[in-house]
Amino acid sequence: MPSYTLSELAEHVAGKVIGDPNLEIRAAASLEQAAKGDISFLANPKYAPQVKTTRASAIVVKETTETSASLLLCQDPYYAFMLITVLLHGHRRHALSGISNRAAIAPDAVIGTGTCIGDFASLSEYVSIGKDCVIYPGVFIGSGTVIGDNCILYPNVVIYERCRIGNRVIIHANATIGEDGFSFATHNGVHYKIPHIGSVVIEDDVEIGAGSGVERGSMGDTLIGQGCKVGDSVVIGHGTKMGPHCLLVPQVGIAGSTTLGHHCVAGGQAGIAGHLNIGNGVMIGAQSGVGDDAADGEKLFGYPAYKAEKAKRAYVLIRRLPEIWKELKKLRARVDEIDGKG
Repeated sequence: MPSYTLSELAEHVAGKVIGDPNLEIRAAASLEQAAKGDISFLANPKYAPQVKTTRASAIVVKETTETSASLLLCQDPYYAFMLITVLLHGHRRHALSGISNRAAIAPDAVIGTGTCIGDFASLSEYVSIGKDCVIYPGVFIGSGTVIGDNCILYPNVVIYERCRIGNRVIIHANATIGEDGFSFATHNGVHYKIPHIGSVVIEDDVEIGAGSGVERGSMGDTLIGQGCKVGDSVVIGHGTKMGPHCLLVPQVGIAGSTTLGHHCVAGGQAGIAGHLNIGNGVMIGAQSGVGDDAADGEKLFGYPAYKAEKAKRAYVLIRRLPEIWKELKKLRARVDEIDGKG
């Protein structure tokens, strides 16, 4: 593993050293777990007390703070620490090499140079995969699907037919792309399956978490915009359109035909109803249920979800309802007493 001096790391992230610039840094670690030779960071004020007790040799911070460690000042400590961690440790290294003779590959499939394919992967007819991709064992890719360069498909990923995957896309184990949406026409009490003739388009630099499902569109395509990050066990309904750089935390569910603007965030287990328009930069709290359109920049919370500022005040009052009810009963008794004397 390579090591760098603190001054070299500061140059790498355009930061400033307060302390010993010649410190040798070998690894990145949390404030709690760091040891001598490690660098850590402080971005959340919640962890500020640990700065005084950490054994880290250096800490990435936004402003000077009381600590025995040397400091690396940066405007965005979390981002700078990410750059340093990548420099010190790199991303996961994949053990696969070449194309396994136990993979099932259609004769007309096109595979780019440098792409590795593991055991028992299955590539259907007319599949096209770009260069330098990693296809883990057990992956299935349906006919006519096109995948760009530098993508990673972890074990048992399933991609149905005619999907389009951009460059540098990461899809984690057991995720399913292009499955049929949950759409049925109910007639005389019987549910009839609606054909889904659309597809799924995943743009560049998207990451899809383990066990997630992205449904194909019933008519048009389901779209996951550039740079979106989708956590584990997320379901994205048929015909959903997500703008660039959205974050969906694990277990989020989005019903069909909903549109999200750019840079939206949905907390864990949030649910978003179908046929809604969610504006740009909307933030949805964990376990919130969104049933109405949301304007740009709104922060929503609760079930049903509404503006976070009002929701927080309401939930504070809910906790005090027993106390408030006792006070109301006392006031009612007092009023009755006064009326009786009158």
